Amino acid sequence: MVKPYNQESSKKEQVAGMFNAIAGRYDFLNHFLSFGIDYNWRKILVKVLKNHNPNKILDVATGTADLAIKAAKKTSAEILGIDISKEMLEIGKKKVEKLGLQNRISLLEADAENLPFQNDSFDAVMVSFGVRNFENLDKGLEEIYRVLKPGGIFLVLEFSQPDEFPEKQLYGFYSRFILPFFGRIFSGDKRAYSYLPESVIAFPYGQSFLERMKAIGYNNLSYKKLTFGVATLYIAYKIN
Repeated sequence: MVKPYNQESSKKEQVAGMFNAIAGRYDFLNHFLSFGIDYNWRKILVKVLKNHNPNKILDVATGTADLAIKAAKKTSAEILGIDISKEMLEIGKKKVEKLGLQNRISLLEADAENLPFQNDSFDAVMVSFGVRNFENLDKGLEEIYRVLKPGGIFLVLEFSQPDEFPEKQLYGFYSRFILPFFGRIFSGDKRAYSYLPESVIAFPYGQSFLERMKAIGYNNLSYKKLTFGVATLYIAYKIN
């Protein structure tokens, strides 16, 4: 299991601590280190979400609420965002209030692997760049399946790895050397942006991730590679 820090505490505790530490610089670093492409990735997810016309959305690992805000602007749904990082949520709340969306978006500190919601509560669940941080991936996927309504859609946006030359080699160099270097400079956290490429490598992306979801019960699974496979959008449904 890849952990962000070399400590004896759980991955969950370490991930929360890491994001609390870099919360104030997270949005800037996210956009800077992805060259702004992350805006387009979220736009693609929200376009799929909008076509499903959900009334109630759960945004897991919402962070500073970027995806929740984008979804609120493109749908009329009620959106609940959860995260284990208090500092990230505080920044998200300020962004939501500044945009006047507090009547549409609620943010709550909660654990994706122990969701405090009843069965069949949401028309849609979405996660952007968060599932690879679950301590127990299958437990998190099971909890999301539990709270998703029958007929509901599950959307996951996550980093992956390009498979083709030369994108594979270029991305490998960037993630191994460039990303940790600039992440360290701007975040002030020596480990946080080394953890990112390590967690991407450890994550079962592509067809392997679909198989994990299928084993839990998700149906009509598909995925779409984005930007040569640097990120991937996964789409799944709960049929029964």
